[in-house]
Amino acid sequence: MPRIGYARVSSTGQSLEVQLSKLNNETCDRIYQEKRSGKTADRPEFQSCMNYLREGDTLIITRLVRLARSVVHLAQLAARFQRENINL
Repeated sequence: MPRIGYARVSSTGQSLEVQLSKLNNETCDRIYQEKRSGKTADRPEFQSCMNYLREGDTLIITRLVRLARSVVHLAQLAARFQRENINL
C-alpha cells in the first residue's frame, strides 16, 4: 500500500529540508509539502494529501504538530483514519 508523506513549516523563512529528508528515508511514494501556518484551514497541499489518501494507505509525518491545527482537529483526523483504515 502507498506510503504518503506530508511536510509543513509555518513560514516561508523556515526550511522543509529536515522533514523531507526524514520522509525520503521512510521511502514515501509521494510527498506533499507546503509553507503555511497550521492555524489556517487554507492549506492546499494538506487538502490534496487528504483527498489522495485511500483505504490501506499510510500517512507519514515527522511530528503531529505538522498535521493538525488543534487537538480537536487531530481527533477528527484520527477518527477519519480509523474509519477509512488509513495508517498514521
